[in-house]
Amino acid sequence: MKIAFLGAGQVGAPIARHLADAGHDVVLAESREGSASVAAALQRAPKLRAAPADEAVRGAEVVFLATPFGANESVLRPLADALAGRVLVDCTNPVGAGLSHGLKSERAGSEYVQSLVPGAKVVKAFSIYGFENFENPAYPGYALRPAMLFCGDDRDAKARVATLIGDVGFEAVDVGGLAQALHLEHMTLLWVRMVRAGGGSPNLVWGALRR
Repeated sequence: MKIAFLGAGQVGAPIARHLADAGHDVVLAESREGSASVAAALQRAPKLRAAPADEAVRGAEVVFLATPFGANESVLRPLADALAGRVLVDCTNPVGAGLSHGLKSERAGSEYVQSLVPGAKVVKAFSIYGFENFENPAYPGYALRPAMLFCGDDRDAKARVATLIGDVGFEAVDVGGLAQALHLEHMTLLWVRMVRAGGGSPNLVWGALRR
């Protein structure tokens, strides 16, 4: 697939690297020339390339949003036309004071993202763990992969994202429509409270077992 990344920091860069290694055509969007995070990502992963944001998005089938949540509006509004009809993977989380939900749990951050780019097909994914598990999703010795829960309203968009989840190294677990994103965001907050605030191992992941 042709994939663009908005955000090449601790979350975006490792996911982009894994997808490029899996054979996808991955480009990092530059909002300004000489971005330090983009330069660092390119140095670590020679298969990646960079392009101006509008060009990167218009050339992509799937776009990953991996910016800080507070930057989403300024990043997305200028790209609304370019994002129309494209799959937008929302990896962001609204985190408020005291590790609370940044939108007071009144609506999901992904629903807010959808409101900014109504023509895009938003899918929430790659959001329930810290960056360590995007750097290395492998858990040798287990008979199952770490679960990556995802949700969205468009069936075809979710099918594409499920494929990409598998290519990164996770088991794709579809939890329903975009309204479920609120619960995934609370799941992220649970992980953060357990690991970042509680001192737990950042190698904590969820698994999906079935009979």
